[in-house]
Amino acid sequence: MISLKPEKGVLLVAEPSIIGDVSFNRSVVLLAEYNEDGAVGFILNKPLEYELKDFVPEVSSNLKVYNGGPVEQDNLYFIHRVPHLIPNSIEISNGIYWGGDFTTILDLLQNQELTNNEIRFFLGYSGWANNQLEQELELQSWVVTPNEYKNEIISKSNTNFWKEKMIEFGGDYLLWSNAPENPTLN
Repeated sequence: MISLKPEKGVLLVAEPSIIGDVSFNRSVVLLAEYNEDGAVGFILNKPLEYELKDFVPEVSSNLKVYNGGPVEQDNLYFIHRVPHLIPNSIEISNGIYWGGDFTTILDLLQNQELTNNEIRFFLGYSGWANNQLEQELELQSWVVTPNEYKNEIISKSNTNFWKEKMIEFGGDYLLWSNAPENPTLN
């Protein structure tokens, strides 16, 4: 297991001890921004029961929408790996981009020029104020690990992603990989 300092592009993997936290229990978060003002990230492994067309009716896209985190859940966010198609994108790292021209995205979706392996939509985001993430790291709420998947993370991450990371970390984490999500219900 690797525990790095937080920076743009790394993954935050929730420690098994985050049991009662509805938002972050068993979460894997891609850190999209990290600076002196705080941090922003997107939960990668919590799909919602919605598709993009449920929020943007003029698009007939069946792309899944994910729970990005507890902040601003009335807003739609996205990450992608096609900056050559989406102007005004900001690189997170490793060929993963955040944001860009939404009108262009709508056109690309209508023309079926974007796939679920190229773009991921989120309701809300995960946000931390200045020093808040550092405090959570001191409390051992997260493991900071590199994103070895690079821009393939968009298609790699799924509901079993947290479990896969527990198995990868090994040791005591292996015990948690098969534990029920709420141990009190066992």
